Amino acid sequence: MRRKTSITLLAVSHACVDIYQGTVAALVPLFVAERAYTYAAVSGIVLAASLLSSVVQPLFGALTDRWAIPWLLPVSTLLSGAGIAVSGLSGEYAFTLLFVALSGIGVAAYHPESARIAREASEGSHTAMAYFSTGGSVGFALAPLMVAGVTALGGLSWTPLMVVPALAGTAMAMPVLRALAQRNSAVGGKPAPVGRDDPTSFMRLTFAVVFRSIAFVGLSTFISLYAQQRMNGNAAAGVAALFVLYLGGVVGSVLGGNAAYRWGRVAVSRWSYAVAAIAIAGVVWAPGPAIYLFLALTSVGLYVPFSLQITLGQDYLPTRVGTASGITLGLTVSIGGLASFPIGALADATSLRTALTPLIVMPVLSWLMFRTLQDPEAPKPDRDRRPSEAAGLSPASVD
Repeated sequence: MRRKTSITLLAVSHACVDIYQGTVAALVPLFVAERAYTYAAVSGIVLAASLLSSVVQPLFGALTDRWAIPWLLPVSTLLSGAGIAVSGLSGEYAFTLLFVALSGIGVAAYHPESARIAREASEGSHTAMAYFSTGGSVGFALAPLMVAGVTALGGLSWTPLMVVPALAGTAMAMPVLRALAQRNSAVGGKPAPVGRDDPTSFMRLTFAVVFRSIAFVGLSTFISLYAQQRMNGNAAAGVAALFVLYLGGVVGSVLGGNAAYRWGRVAVSRWSYAVAAIAIAGVVWAPGPAIYLFLALTSVGLYVPFSLQITLGQDYLPTRVGTASGITLGLTVSIGGLASFPIGALADATSLRTALTPLIVMPVLSWLMFRTLQDPEAPKPDRDRRPSEAAGLSPASVD
């Protein structure tokens, strides 16, 4: 299996997991329409998907630093899909919270190990990690389309069909895991960590990603409802807004990986957050259909740094790649969901526009954190990959 093939399969697997993160936000208008949940109640569902994920994500990261746990990929993928699949079957709010939370645990378990495996398969390539991250963006973008298509058949009662991406994601990951196992066996185990940790820079990076997460999750939770309000209650307008927000992430992830080689990861991320702050202001305050243009700019601005932050975190903590991946790829995304509840409560008390206005500040705070960071030199693998070519992944470049 060539390296390009392995990254492609991992990117598809990533899409099949992250589609369930996007699905939670896409289900929010249906929970409001079919079950008459308040803004605070639906934001509590997003919180349920995030809270347990936030708690357990560092644990999974620490475990993958100590042991290779490749079986986590298929198991976590199936759990992510199963939780969402049954979330629409019970009208009880407590059960809905439980099932969505189980899906969140599956997502939490997937990200640290998958990012470690992607780094090993790509040998630290920024472009390869950008493609892996783009898979997640594609999953987010497809989520509202999947929800709209499935629930058009019969509302929330048809959510069991949403388990299909989980089955597909599991099938995509298995050949890569087998190839890596063969390669590591051929060369005497997985590569040893190289480089020294920089916890201070990693902590600053973590704050930057947390602020980014609050902006993105806050928008993704309520943008569908907000667009409906702005476009005279048109439900299709809400689906389109969520799709644009997620689809722009595909463009942003690819741009980020390529731009980093020319200008550096820190500089590219810094400029992207400046653009995102202006774009979010446009989303909140621009009139009429202009919301879609500013949503696209917001998505690109927030996603250009996404894959770069993953490799930055891994390079700041080269001896704890699993922990770094769990935080930059998973934990901080989950933490953004914690902000959805106060945003929903503020929207109930005032208006959605008022509640979304503070999100403009979040990319500014991320920009300030990146002003304090420097690009580390990525550590290089310390072993020859050639003996593994016959049994596993070839070093054919994806760049």
